Amino acid sequence: MQKILLIPKQIVTVNKKDEILLNECIEVTNGVITNIGKYSEDDISNFNGEVLKKTDLTLIPGFVQTHIHLCQTLFRGLADDLELLDWLQLKIFPFENAHNKESLRASVRLGINELLLGGTTTILDMGTLRHQEIIFEELIKSGMRCFAGKCMIDVNELFPTFKSNTKDELKDTYELAKSFHNKNNGKVNYGFAPRFALSCSEELLIETGKMMSDFDGSLYHTHASENKKEIEEIRKKYKKDNIDFYNSIGLLSDKTILAHGIHVNENEIGILKKQKVNISHCPSSNLKLGSGIANIPRYLKEGISVSLGADGAPCNNELNIFTEMRSATLIQKPIHGASVMGAKTVFKLATINGAKALGLEKEIGSIEVGKKADLVLMDLDTPFMSVTNDENNIYSKIVYSAGRNNIDSVMVEGEWLVENKKSLLYDQKQLRFDGEEEFKKLLSRV
Repeated sequence: MQKILLIPKQIVTVNKKDEILLNECIEVTNGVITNIGKYSEDDISNFNGEVLKKTDLTLIPGFVQTHIHLCQTLFRGLADDLELLDWLQLKIFPFENAHNKESLRASVRLGINELLLGGTTTILDMGTLRHQEIIFEELIKSGMRCFAGKCMIDVNELFPTFKSNTKDELKDTYELAKSFHNKNNGKVNYGFAPRFALSCSEELLIETGKMMSDFDGSLYHTHASENKKEIEEIRKKYKKDNIDFYNSIGLLSDKTILAHGIHVNENEIGILKKQKVNISHCPSSNLKLGSGIANIPRYLKEGISVSLGADGAPCNNELNIFTEMRSATLIQKPIHGASVMGAKTVFKLATINGAKALGLEKEIGSIEVGKKADLVLMDLDTPFMSVTNDENNIYSKIVYSAGRNNIDSVMVEGEWLVENKKSLLYDQKQLRFDGEEEFKKLLSRV
């Protein structure tokens, strides 16, 4: 039996009362939080397990990102200053098409490393067309919590060589789901991932939705309403707006996560609310691609589920939840007023709201007895932070001032994956070397 007693300075619980606990300990047994409370010096001295005194650090839940492309990490900085459809046609589809198993492995490792060092413990990843098993293998090795799935494409007018046929896409996806759903002690699950309406036939979209019934707890993950040109093309093709089209073929439910959701009309807002659809907001990607600003305050007012994601490294250009939190709040203020999207609201989008979107709110997203020990220790007392220790200021510190450099240690289900700012999984120089070498080879295949 593995037992850990963790003694932080304070605990940001994100429980139903939004409690911030001072001078309390958290006990972890076999990866699960089994107690939170005051411990006497005798209790600590006689504790039958590992005692970790981290009284200068703040404990928070692990961050949850609900839209990531690990396969694209290798292409960071190589697709700048383009709108979405050009970005796909000229850069991303050619690069993804050139992936082999080893270049994909290097890309995924770079992404996982960055996410964990930045405090993200759970992701929803959209994979790529080929070699999806490599992504699952690396996620399993990492110990990270995830949903992931093969990116499904059976139509591609932008880059015709980067696609498969409908029958093979459905067959391959089903086999991958059988192999990897609910694996690694439940930490790895399947997210069915048709790319978006312009790269998928109606048959593929519908049949993928039906497939989910064989995999309890799985999700439907796709892009929607990101770019105005994308919307125009969907209207030409289906005579409907994007979300209206998805709804007309029965794809929308509380198991659906739509990345972006920027250009949405009143009717579609009603659909999102009625069908309990989850929107994954990717603010820095939306800004960099010039896609627009989603009306997140309106979504929240309507009770529509919203979480955060960094998207892919070539469109933001980092996988940094702190960038997403800060962007998510700041971009709304000139439009809706300075009081909207406060720091606490945004912090919850990055933790418990992400867990809810994935159907994991009973397991992760907050620090409570009975939940998995997906935990992050942060140093919030550096010279670059507010000097007040007022507990009401803690969300401001995290959202408006902190960054990846403030992450000290990261745990997933009781296992430390980052300690003292260092990865316990990867050699950083080797990661960089492998990435450089594999990208050179990939360029020769483009």
